[in-house]
Amino acid sequence: MYIIKVKGKAKIPDYIQIRDENFVLVAYFRADRPLKNIEKFGLEGKETQLEEVIKNLAFGKLQKLDL
Repeated sequence: MYIIKVKGKAKIPDYIQIRDENFVLVAYFRADRPLKNIEKFGLEGKETQLEEVIKNLAFGKLQKLDL
């Protein structure tokens, strides 16, 4: 899986995209809100690790998600 942080403009907030190995969009959520239904993506129990990755992620830079 891959993760990217998208910078919002004006009233639009920052968003996070999680994509699979074929770069198909799997999840799309606000960067300042926790991901709901995280178990659908096989990431249950890794919420704190995911929050840390999101906090340190640069805008617009695609990164492999290894948790």
